Amino acid sequence: MNWYLKCLKQYADFSGRARRKEYWMFVLFNMIFAIVAMIIDNVVGTASPELGYGVFYGLYVLAVFIPGLAVAVRRLHDVGKSGWMILIALIPLIGAIWLLVLMVTDSNPGENQYGQNPKEITI
Repeated sequence: MNWYLKCLKQYADFSGRARRKEYWMFVLFNMIFAIVAMIIDNVVGTASPELGYGVFYGLYVLAVFIPGLAVAVRRLHDVGKSGWMILIALIPLIGAIWLLVLMVTDSNPGENQYGQNPKEITI
């Protein structure tokens, strides 16, 4: 949960690097909260019958769109790629697979053009 909150605190920080753990913990909690928002929509009755989600889910998605984009860009920086590489996902099938491979790739050791390796920073 701390990783999720860390990403929300850096909601518009597109500079620096994000570890694999930071990114994937954000994705995990994001999926859990999105499912909870869908359930709330269905229980309260605000869900659209055709879509299965409604107001709460829509507001949640809007609230975490920028933080999710920012942590994805920082994750790409961690593997030495530009944040613009996120647009590779627009290529059908191949783009999503390539982006997934980049997101699960281990950090570049040492410092790169985007900053120091977060694994090596000791506080």
